Amino acid sequence: MAGVTLDDYQIDAVHRLRTGSILYGGVGSGKSRTALAYYYLENGGQLNTDQYYPMNDPPLDLYVITTARKRDTMEWESEMAPFLIYPDGEHDLYQHKVVIDSWNNIKKYSEVKNAFFIFDEQRVVGSGAWVKSFLRIARNNEWILLSATPGDSWSDYIPVFIANGFYRNRTEFIREHVVYKRYTNFPQIDRYINTGKLIRQRREILVDMDYQKHTNCHHEDIFVGYDIPAYKDIIKTRWNPITDQPIENASEFCYLLRRMVNSSEARQEAVLEIFEQHPKVIIFYNFDYELEILKEIFKCYDGLKIAEWNGHKHEKIPDGRSWVYLVQYFAGAEGWNCIQTDTIIFYSQSYSYKTMEQASGRIDRRNTPYKDLWYYHLKSRSGIDLEISRSLAAKKDFNISSYSRKYGFEKKKENEK
Repeated sequence: MAGVTLDDYQIDAVHRLRTGSILYGGVGSGKSRTALAYYYLENGGQLNTDQYYPMNDPPLDLYVITTARKRDTMEWESEMAPFLIYPDGEHDLYQHKVVIDSWNNIKKYSEVKNAFFIFDEQRVVGSGAWVKSFLRIARNNEWILLSATPGDSWSDYIPVFIANGFYRNRTEFIREHVVYKRYTNFPQIDRYINTGKLIRQRREILVDMDYQKHTNCHHEDIFVGYDIPAYKDIIKTRWNPITDQPIENASEFCYLLRRMVNSSEARQEAVLEIFEQHPKVIIFYNFDYELEILKEIFKCYDGLKIAEWNGHKHEKIPDGRSWVYLVQYFAGAEGWNCIQTDTIIFYSQSYSYKTMEQASGRIDRRNTPYKDLWYYHLKSRSGIDLEISRSLAAKKDFNISSYSRKYGFEKKKENEK
């Protein structure tokens, strides 16, 4: 059998990895294969050889903690095949345990010792149950963490810094580096101090993959009309026209504004115009009502293959000369790839910058046959669409509370009480 081969930039990353590293590479850069190559090399294998070079038997047990979608679509199984590693045990060349499971089940593996863990799609942020399980696992095992979007703030690195032994706990990190704002109702970080130490620590654990893309990504904003009087009426009256009740909170306020602009016929027409030019297309959306709109507008195409991935359905990408794949951001923005099309339509924007980046990467893969990739962002010139766009352009998440305060929503509610 042929040996395991990697590109030069992947080989370089493998040789810089160690237990506790964050393997950082853009979406589609081959982090999974690189992580497995590190495990393979650490257990006695050899890379870029003419014939397969077996590991020491038995190698360490291997646990991959990934997204539910990657587990369910068996993406990791295909990545393991060139290494002759299989979770079923029947086809595995080695006498060891191989487990692929989702972050939701990480607690099940808290007591595992003397194994190798690959934590896929960084989820160890904050101080919740996942982080506690991660820290317990990190104390007793070898591990690396994969990420396409490393931390936006120093707080995002706290669990990994603790797992690497830089700090005993979260309290020690805060004492050394965090200054909180004064006169606030809840703790808000004002600034970080002694950041030179933090930069050195991050440099020690972050292994950047020097991946040179062969694709050209074209992001085009398509501005469409919307019902301006109805939009302004929601802002003025704070009244929910769907339930015929007063708007209760900021989330409902923003949801209604978005529903007003996202339901416009102009937006639907724009989708069809793009589809006429690109007959195989992935469409990302946020809400169930958007899904119903999208399914309705494509009914005019007889025989068109339409598939969905969301909280209700987990269907595969269609095949053929013309198809539409409808994907809900929360359910399907990460953990899969598609090289059968060069086009994504964002019917509406996500509130999350990281989610938008992950969604864009679904077609931007190392093995895509396309050189030019097309991303169409449907937007209106309404206040909420423009504010979401500004947040994403600044690589920040859209803040619902801040936006509602800007338009006096909370003040209005206070007066009504």
